[in-house]
Amino acid sequence: MCDIWKANHEKKEISAATLRQHIGSFKQLGVREIVFSGGEALMHSNLWEFAALLRAEDIKLTLLSTGLLLARNAQLVAENLSGVIVSLDGSRTIHDEIRQVPNAFDRLVEGVRSLKAVDQSFPVTARCVLQKGNYADLPNIIIAARETGLDQISFLSADVSSGAFNRHDPWSQQKVSDISLSADETEAFAGIVEKTFTDFSKEYQSKFIAESPDKMRRLVQYYRAVNASANFPEPVCNAPWVSAVIESDGTVLPCFFHKPYGSIYDNDFLSVINSPGAVSFRKNLKMSQDETCKRCVCSLKLGLTQMN
Repeated sequence: MCDIWKANHEKKEISAATLRQHIGSFKQLGVREIVFSGGEALMHSNLWEFAALLRAEDIKLTLLSTGLLLARNAQLVAENLSGVIVSLDGSRTIHDEIRQVPNAFDRLVEGVRSLKAVDQSFPVTARCVLQKGNYADLPNIIIAARETGLDQISFLSADVSSGAFNRHDPWSQQKVSDISLSADETEAFAGIVEKTFTDFSKEYQSKFIAESPDKMRRLVQYYRAVNASANFPEPVCNAPWVSAVIESDGTVLPCFFHKPYGSIYDNDFLSVINSPGAVSFRKNLKMSQDETCKRCVCSLKLGLTQMN
């Protein structure tokens, strides 16, 4: 569901020297966790140097990954990172169809098991975007996640409206219909979701499925809203006040969905996120009224004191 990888034809990377320039900002801000995303962060030539620099500041490091390169990097991942979140799109056949990579599912499974072979306690979870191509596979996805040896799986609906993830222009209606659920599919999805509460009650109770039943129902509500038969779920998120995104070209954003504040190549990170424009954005953002927030499929809710 992400086209970020298509944007970096020039293979831009933040260098270790550039990262060092901003370590002081991270320390002043009391940064607790950094997530390496992509594309595929395991392809970054400075990843392990980044990890060493940040671990020295007692920052938790998490990797988002397709899982394709985990097996060959299992030892380094376990030694340098605090956890991994893999993208799981379905049971074997569905996952490979969506990924359009031969044996992608088997390679993901191999990667997870390789990590667990290095350290059985190393946290490996999965994230799954439920959309037209896999919503009916939901029960099989839960089973596949359990059989793979994952510690948890979480679910999202597909972002079909924002300009995030390298979408310079909004998706066409045809593209939206290729990914989003129709009205009839949404009602079928609602039935599938409700059935999981009975069939996988232990997985919900143990939090192997990260979402509560109410949160799973929000995914159904989102697709009903796309089909104009409900309001979008009310956003519950404080991402712009407690986090920021640094893209491969140095651009700093309040989250993946809103416009940039500036660049780490123009100012230090602390100055960028506390610039007049950034402070004004946070002071004036009303999520319940903002069109981007109202349609957002992601959320981050941390119990931290909010910044200005």
